[in-house]
Amino acid sequence: MDVSDLRAGPSHVKDTVGEQCQKLFQEFLEEWVDDKNVKKYHEEAFMLLKPERDTLSISLTDVERFNQSLCTIITEEYYRVYPYLCNAVKNLVRDRSEVPIDKDFYVAFTDVMTNHKVRDMTMVKLGSLIKITGQVVRTHPVHPELVSGTFQCLDCQTWVKNVEQQFKYTEPSICPNPVCNNRVRFMLDTSKSKFVDFQKVRIQETQAELPRGNIPRSVEVVVRAEAVETAQAGDKCHFIGTLIVVPDVSKLTTPGLKTDRSGARQQQQQGFEQEGVTGLKNLGVREMGYRTAFLACGVEPCNSAMANRHEDGSELTPEEMRKNLQPQHWDKIYEMSQDKELYKNLIDSLFPTIHGNDEIKRGILLMLFGGVGKKTQEGTALRGDINVCIVGDPSTAKSQFLKQVADFTPRAVYTSGKASTASGLTAAVVRDEESNEFVIEAGALMLADNGVCCIDEFDKMDPKDQVAIHEAMEQQTISITKAGVRATLNARASILAAANPINGRYDRSKSLQQNITLSAPIMSRFDLFFVLIDDCNDITDYAIARTIVSLHSTGIKDLEKSKVYTRDEIQRYIQFARMFKPKMTEGAKDYLVEQYRHLRQRDCGGVSKSAWRITVRQLESMIRLAEGIARVHCCDEVKEKHVKEAFRLLNKSIIRVEQPDIHLMEDDEDEAAAMEVDVDDKENQSMDAQAGSQQKPKRQLSVQFEEYKAMSNLLVFAIRQKDTAEEEGTMDKQELLNWYLEHIEKEIDEVDQLVAKKELCDKVIDRLIADGVLLKIGSVGLKGDNEEVLEQPVIAVHPNYVISD
Repeated sequence: MDVSDLRAGPSHVKDTVGEQCQKLFQEFLEEWVDDKNVKKYHEEAFMLLKPERDTLSISLTDVERFNQSLCTIITEEYYRVYPYLCNAVKNLVRDRSEVPIDKDFYVAFTDVMTNHKVRDMTMVKLGSLIKITGQVVRTHPVHPELVSGTFQCLDCQTWVKNVEQQFKYTEPSICPNPVCNNRVRFMLDTSKSKFVDFQKVRIQETQAELPRGNIPRSVEVVVRAEAVETAQAGDKCHFIGTLIVVPDVSKLTTPGLKTDRSGARQQQQQGFEQEGVTGLKNLGVREMGYRTAFLACGVEPCNSAMANRHEDGSELTPEEMRKNLQPQHWDKIYEMSQDKELYKNLIDSLFPTIHGNDEIKRGILLMLFGGVGKKTQEGTALRGDINVCIVGDPSTAKSQFLKQVADFTPRAVYTSGKASTASGLTAAVVRDEESNEFVIEAGALMLADNGVCCIDEFDKMDPKDQVAIHEAMEQQTISITKAGVRATLNARASILAAANPINGRYDRSKSLQQNITLSAPIMSRFDLFFVLIDDCNDITDYAIARTIVSLHSTGIKDLEKSKVYTRDEIQRYIQFARMFKPKMTEGAKDYLVEQYRHLRQRDCGGVSKSAWRITVRQLESMIRLAEGIARVHCCDEVKEKHVKEAFRLLNKSIIRVEQPDIHLMEDDEDEAAAMEVDVDDKENQSMDAQAGSQQKPKRQLSVQFEEYKAMSNLLVFAIRQKDTAEEEGTMDKQELLNWYLEHIEKEIDEVDQLVAKKELCDKVIDRLIADGVLLKIGSVGLKGDNEEVLEQPVIAVHPNYVISD
């Protein structure tokens, strides 16, 4: 070959298929009309004249209706004909513009039906138009990419224009000047070159597509132009484009390895072009390799929660979202909002396979709706997400709750505490293979941003890993200072955790904090604590057994029929309800303050003391729960009834479950009864007591905390009702016992039951006296011959004691 042929450059071969495709595609853009008989793409093409616009979205379904052959060529030969499609768009804009156009335009296709998995991408699909689905795990910063370069020869100052870049920096092969033999010394003129926004995104196959026993596969996705910054870490997206092969330049920049380019430069100066570098054989690399990547022309979000946002990322208002909904969907949402049994029907439809545990279902439902996040004037962020922790015995459906929430929520991450590290939960700083720069790889909490992070086996986490999520649970941010990277990342996720008690079974004689290996700071960050105890109950056990047996025998179909609402209907309703930002009414504010003051006083009082102090975090939890209940009913205001339900749920979970059973010790002899025994019967009484001590040893009497508290409140009320102007609020023990038995006489049917109730009440009074709730008051008097006797003591209530609900 003559050297002059090399200087003239390669001759361009005419692609008849590409030119024909360009002609047909331009006809499609000019002639296609929508349902209203309006040319669909003319107005959109005119919008490309704006500086920030350069991509035209085309529906592949419209192309197929226009010309089946054109659609087939675009699908099968996408990478080959893509430049011709862009030229067609440029010609369309140029024909309808009065000013000259000097920028390039791009095409993005939508409604592509050929959806493939990440691990299904093989060389057969190279260059064809496909759609893949994956979860974004790493995003690189946006930087300009050189598409077409203009170079200047440093020897003869000749300009070389339109040098195409092949996914790497490519200089001209030789200077076009016949008298110049320069092959190496060129300078890029950035003012005359063409650049485009470029971003690399790494996606990973979703958990639903992952085969059992396999590690998730990942692929690099290249996005350009308007598609950059449309996918963030944690998003599940559809990427539309083609599989390409790019040079693996990362092998040339491996840290710690040095390559020799001197031999290549010498050969280039002698007039011979050599691709690659020398010295690689000594490093163990035989030849320069290539790798696959995915070149995306468009990005579509998988879940509707991402789609229903403005371009700047702000959420839509309920009115704006209503306009985007289809009429039948809006009618169903309105019907659900008017349902008087909506609260119950939602939990029955969400958890059809789990029997009972309605309080836990309500708490998880409110977690899905969430509270309203706020920001003060000083810039302090107040979280609106609700954190829920479930603690309980084995086989009480804790993991089942987590699994169903992870499957139902569009953006949810399920992980196990034992298999998770601090960096795996928050974020990791890793080095990029090509640029050798540090980038941030998202952890579970970042991937669950604006979603739910389900953490199973929460108590099995190492303490150092638990500390890593302190900031994420309250401030909803992740601060990283590693390897010169200082960043604050968003982790606006609700946490649904499940933990087991220390010894496998929940010990009711101990408090909640003594049953689980969690620190007080991390426990205070949970809004709701639920305890599942596997008690033996004939009715409950029968119902659970019938549910499980019917599930295994008839399958899921019967349960699906029993659902009031489908999964899609509930997802749309939750998405619509989360658009509301309810405000507190004056009545709700007053009731909220009163209940918080009541909780604080009860926390400082005797028997109702919690495992940890009631703080402002519990007040904020009550506010978030009340806002969540208002959202359930699509209300713009948080009313007093919403606060009452929030207080009831908080009282059921975080307050009451902390109280163990009250143990009352029974003595061998009752001194008060012994004093009343006659002298003649003492011998028989001692014999009976001796026989009884052999048959029935000293035992421990226990009562549930709810019953104990009800009895204590009743006894305190009986004493205080006598506090009038005529008499002082005191009663002796026998009078108090008689009053209690008269009060519950309708509940007693047998004599043995009466004796048991009297014995229990006697022990409760002694326990209240020991705890300081009741005070025993006695006096010393004189009786004949200056003999001192102790009068019968009376019982009064401590003046600072407050009756708890």
